[in-house]
Amino acid sequence: MVAVTVPSDDIVQVLREDGSAVSHLEPKLSSQDHQKLLRTMMLARATDTKAMNLQRSGRIGFYVPSYGQEACQVGSASALKPGDWVAPAYREPGAALFRGAPVKALLAQCYGNMADAQKGRQMPSHFGSSAVNLITPSSPVGTQIVYATGVAWAMKIRKDPKVALVYFGDGATSEGDFHVGLNFGGVFRVPCIYFCNNNGWAISVPRDRQTASKTIAVKAVAYGIEGARCDGNDILAVIRVTREAESRARGGAGPTLIEAMTYRMGPHSSSDDPTRYRPAGELEAWKRKDPIERYRQFLEKSGIVPAAKAKDLEQEVTKEVEDAVIEIEAEAPVPPELLFEDVYAELPYHLRLQRDSLLGERKAGSIVEYEQAEGKFPL
Repeated sequence: MVAVTVPSDDIVQVLREDGSAVSHLEPKLSSQDHQKLLRTMMLARATDTKAMNLQRSGRIGFYVPSYGQEACQVGSASALKPGDWVAPAYREPGAALFRGAPVKALLAQCYGNMADAQKGRQMPSHFGSSAVNLITPSSPVGTQIVYATGVAWAMKIRKDPKVALVYFGDGATSEGDFHVGLNFGGVFRVPCIYFCNNNGWAISVPRDRQTASKTIAVKAVAYGIEGARCDGNDILAVIRVTREAESRARGGAGPTLIEAMTYRMGPHSSSDDPTRYRPAGELEAWKRKDPIERYRQFLEKSGIVPAAKAKDLEQEVTKEVEDAVIEIEAEAPVPPELLFEDVYAELPYHLRLQRDSLLGERKAGSIVEYEQAEGKFPL
C-alpha cells in the first residue's frame, strides 16, 4: 500500500493580487526566465485576441480561447524538460508556445491551408507537434488523460527518465477516462502530472454540478497519488507546485494531481455565449485577478522588467502575431487530392476510385470495372 498525504484545502499562492510576493515561496528563476515567462503569456494572449477577431470576421471558422488561463499553461510547461511529453486539451496554446512551437504554426492550424502542417485534417484549436513532444488533442472530453498515462507507462517500461504532463478541465473529472487514467497511474506509479485547470465552468455547467467532493485535488487520495492545489492565476505558484510534481514523477515516486484554481474569462469557444449562464459580476471579479497583469506588477516592483520593457514586449508579440497572419493568408488552399494522402503507403482501390472521381478522371464505371482495369478483383 502506498502512503499518500491528504491534500490540504489550502491553495498555494506566491503572488498576491497586488503583485507583491511571499518571498520565501518564490521558485528560483533568473531574470531571463522571468522575461521569457512574461513574453510567452503575452504572446498567448495576443494570439487569442487575434484569433477571436479572425473568427468574428469570418477568416477562420472556429477558435477556443484561453484568456485568463495563461499562467496555468506557461507556468506548468516551464517546469518540464524539452524531452518530456505534453498532452493538452484544446486550451493550452501557451504551453505549446513555451515549448517552442511557432505562433504561425498554431494559427495556421486554424486556417487549415498549406501553411498548416496538418493540411486542414484536424479541427481548429487542436494543435499538436512531434517537434515539441505535444500530442494532438482530440475533441472528446478527457481522452488525453488516458493517452498521457500510456505515454508515462511506456517511458517507465523503457527506463526513459521523462515525464508526461496532461491538461484537462474540471468537467473532465466527471468522465470515465479521468478514473481510468488516474487509477492506472496510481497502481503503476507512472511518471505523470495530472493538471486540472479548474476554471469554474465546463461550457455552461458549473463546478458544483461536476462533483460532490470538497475539492478536485482530494480525489488523488482514492488513487493513491499525491494531490495539490494552487492559485492558477499566480504563475509563480503554478511553477512551484508543478516543479514539485515533476521532481516526484522523475524520481520514481509516481503521479500528482494538481488542481489549479483559475477562471475562463472568455467564452468556452467562439460558438459560446457565456452571458447566458454566468452570474452577473463574476467576470469582473476575476478580471481583477488577471494573471498577466499580476505578474507584470510583480516584475515591475522587483525591477526585473520595467514598465517600458513590458510595453515593448507587448508591442513585439502583437507584431509577431500580425506578421504570422499575413504569411498564413498568403498561402494557397489545400488541394482536394491531398485528402487521400498521408494515411496509406499504397492507396487502396476504393480510395483510388474516389480520388479519380473527385478529380474528374473517371466519369463512369463501376468498382468492378475499375478493379478489372487495375488487374484486381473486389473483395
